[in-house]
Amino acid sequence: MKLLFDLFPIVLFFAAYKLGDIYWATGIAILATIGQIAWLRLRSKKIETTHWLSLGVIVVFGGMTLLFRDETFIKWKPTVLYAAFALALLLTPVLTGKQPMKALMGSQLTLPDAVWRQLSWLWMGFFLCMGVLNLVVAYSFSLDFWVNFKLFGSLGLTVLFVILQGLWLSRHMKEVDRPSQDKDGHAPHA
Repeated sequence: MKLLFDLFPIVLFFAAYKLGDIYWATGIAILATIGQIAWLRLRSKKIETTHWLSLGVIVVFGGMTLLFRDETFIKWKPTVLYAAFALALLLTPVLTGKQPMKALMGSQLTLPDAVWRQLSWLWMGFFLCMGVLNLVVAYSFSLDFWVNFKLFGSLGLTVLFVILQGLWLSRHMKEVDRPSQDKDGHAPHA
């Protein structure tokens, strides 16, 4: 449900573009992101830093797109957001001494500290690659292609990265505490 909630503005952007144009889609994306924050606030849910960052970037770059009637600004929005995420992953350990990925996922996974650091570096690399790829697609292909890539390509690459990350992490996960076993793999009797 969280993934669908986070995709809500992108899906509405895509639909509005298909039914209208890039300017309608941009306005809808701004309103959808504001609505997303309002919904979380009304439901007394935690508004994550990523939500605030997304709101700020869509309002600034979407607003410039609408104000100047120039699609270039909205095309840069994903790259700016990816760069901000990468920068946050880079600076958080320096400024706080904490591993950001451990803070996000530590309650779900038990990993050695070195693996948490590697995971942060992998995500930084992924975000930077996605930011560059966004610009390559934006400037090498049509607006229609970029809009399709924004939803399907970015989502597909993210899912693939998460799957590969899961396979990599499975090699490093510490075993959950289990009762000790005898040489035949049986738990001792109480």
